[in-house]
Amino acid sequence: MTAKIIDGKAFAAGLRLRVAEHVERLKSEHGITPGLAVIIVGHDPASQVYVNSKAKQTQEVGMNSFKYELAEDVPEQEVLDLIESLNQREDVHGILCQLPVPKHIDENKIIEALSPAKDVDCFNPSNVGKVAIGLPGPVPCTPLGSLMLLRDELGDLSGKNAVVVGRSNLVGKPMAALLLRDSATVTVAHSRTKDLAAICAAADIVVAAVGRPQMIKKDWIKPGATVIDVGINRIDAPERGEGKTRLVGDVDYSGVSEVAGAITPVPGGVGPMTIACLLANTITTTCLANGIEPPSDLTA
Repeated sequence: MTAKIIDGKAFAAGLRLRVAEHVERLKSEHGITPGLAVIIVGHDPASQVYVNSKAKQTQEVGMNSFKYELAEDVPEQEVLDLIESLNQREDVHGILCQLPVPKHIDENKIIEALSPAKDVDCFNPSNVGKVAIGLPGPVPCTPLGSLMLLRDELGDLSGKNAVVVGRSNLVGKPMAALLLRDSATVTVAHSRTKDLAAICAAADIVVAAVGRPQMIKKDWIKPGATVIDVGINRIDAPERGEGKTRLVGDVDYSGVSEVAGAITPVPGGVGPMTIACLLANTITTTCLANGIEPPSDLTA
């Protein structure tokens, strides 16, 4: 058996097209242009690239994009004041602060300062709680993207036996909550789980989000299972030359793809879904702020 490759890049492109259609509908029917504000503190090159990509894609779907670049040594209070000003602006419907921030800034203060109504990354504790109990609102982008890929591949997830390997607040826990919403039977496992390989081998769905390169092996996977690899790890690649590296997931792709029914590659699987889901969340927060039902094709 050779697994079907789940093309996250293609799915994300289609999702952005749907977002653009909803943006146009909000403009034409309600006179509303969704606006997304991004704050970046410092000059980390990787964060700069990511933030620039977010701004570009925001504009491409027809939204207003607001980018705030702050110095590495900006006082914490200045960041909090900026967030509060954005919380009050009617033309801003989504706010995110690129993490991590410099050590002199308390990350938890930043997250708690974000208005839950505009927290499109779904970091604020209020939104985390809403995800857990199934209330309307934004959903963490990576779990949302993973869920969309699973629904597209499998259709109804009801009754599926799903294992989430990883218990982080950003991916593992919300992923489990979303799968439960779709009536899957969910086990949350992690690096200290006993008989982890056997638990994975009983699953119809395995979501790997543990942060360990190529940890999930071929004999951990039930033939025909669907594997969503959230991991992004950089490892040495001497075959490419001295000092070269390459990206791999938490799954041993070459081995697992021989037995799985479908699998996301790294790169090109879950990764491209993250920004697309950020844009989808901005539509959701815009609708909720204006008493409009969020579109079902963009939500969990």
